[in-house]
Amino acid sequence: MRSFGRGSNSLKSTETMRHMLSVCCGIIFGLIIGISFPSSSLTKLNITSSIVSNFPIARDRNNVVSDQKPADPSIKIQNATDQLKIWVPSNPRGAERLPPGIVASESDYYPRRLWGKPSEDLQSKPKYLVTFTVGIKQKHNIDAAVKKFSDDFTILLFHYDGKTTEWDEFEWSKKAIHVSVRKQTKWWYAKRFLHPDIVAPYDYIFIWDEDLGVEHFDAKEYIKLVKKHGLEISQPGLDPRRGTTWQMTKRRGDREVHMTTEEKPGWCADPHLPPCAAFVEIMAPVFSRDAWRCVWYMIQNDLVHGWGLDFALRKCVDPAHKKIGVVDAQWIVHQGLPSLGNEGESKDGKAPWKGVRDRCRKEWTMFQTRVANAEKAYFKSIGVDPSNLTSH
Repeated sequence: MRSFGRGSNSLKSTETMRHMLSVCCGIIFGLIIGISFPSSSLTKLNITSSIVSNFPIARDRNNVVSDQKPADPSIKIQNATDQLKIWVPSNPRGAERLPPGIVASESDYYPRRLWGKPSEDLQSKPKYLVTFTVGIKQKHNIDAAVKKFSDDFTILLFHYDGKTTEWDEFEWSKKAIHVSVRKQTKWWYAKRFLHPDIVAPYDYIFIWDEDLGVEHFDAKEYIKLVKKHGLEISQPGLDPRRGTTWQMTKRRGDREVHMTTEEKPGWCADPHLPPCAAFVEIMAPVFSRDAWRCVWYMIQNDLVHGWGLDFALRKCVDPAHKKIGVVDAQWIVHQGLPSLGNEGESKDGKAPWKGVRDRCRKEWTMFQTRVANAEKAYFKSIGVDPSNLTSH
């Protein structure tokens, strides 16, 4: 029996030693773990924050008691996000959220390749743009006109009859820009396809009809004279033998350009105003880049014939009577060929061209009324009575 008792006590002592050894090992292991992981690591693991959040008072690293709540990390993230937002009011409308360095506000009509480096696409960049609004019946007339313009001009044809491939017989046509919408006028096209930011690379923009004889015209010499005399809006002189309407646009054979004229009695209330000065017609106008930027905004979206526009062009340059003129040394013939007028619709027994002409006249009146009303509203808004002022 004693032997059994001594064995039982021996076993109990051994088991107790094992428990104590296990506890000591656990304590040592815990100390090792605690030393291996600094407090910052525990913070990253959200261990300390989850523990501390259960208590209203926490101690900082200096063992100072603080009753302030820890900063909300979501606020810092929100502030950082706000700082990274882009808003540039000076960017074009709609592009305010873009960094200015990536904004491409202008474009051009220069064709690009589908391969290679973009910087190597263009062998040349034409400095001038000439547009014609055309139908296939006048293709030989346009062929003669286009040949008067060098490679320094981009050729843009607006096709009102929908026929474009028929022009492929001309070599220049393969390099030209073709836009086709049936039964539309050149001012309709101009408003939609000649935005100032699209034609910005061009120093001068020619917006011409299709029925112009150019035997006595050279585009390169014309540009020289326009620059020499500082004309922002101009046109070639018209052959006076071919039914011209206005004295101002008739060619004079004794000078390079003219900017004023004398009209019929009562036609000019002011010698500095149209039709005695600051006036060109809408059949063959030429605009500088800056002048066109203004004129484009003045063109009404729904008034497509342009009648009355020639009397308002002066509003886009100053002084208009010195910057709008007719180039006599380079002159053209207005052939007066029926073209777009016949694209109208016969109604109430009237020929198609009569309906077109009626709308032209109505648009002239509508345009004048809109300009007058807009000016009155503006002066009223700034407290000025224009009837008390005299201005050229």
